[in-house]
Amino acid sequence: MLLMDEPFGALDHQTRELMQELPLGIWEEQRKTVLFVTHDIDEAVFMGSRVIVMSARPGRIKLDRPVPIAHPRHYSVNTTPALSKLKAELTEACG
Repeated sequence: MLLMDEPFGALDHQTRELMQELPLGIWEEQRKTVLFVTHDIDEAVFMGSRVIVMSARPGRIKLDRPVPIAHPRHYSVNTTPALSKLKAELTEACG
């Protein structure tokens, strides 16, 4: 199991996108469980097979959605209608 808590939070946008491919590659090759915590909806949707939105204190699950995009993924999937709809739903749940 790989546990990652905001690992790319301090990186600039370009470096962050490059680094996101590393854990995806590990997952695609080894199929290990990865728990990835992020506040970035785009990052969560691009990297995850499912996205869970938590409430503020006390932390409770507000929304649990699968990501309907197959692996391996390329950044072009970020512009698909399915991901745009999912991002909108997640953004609404976070608000």
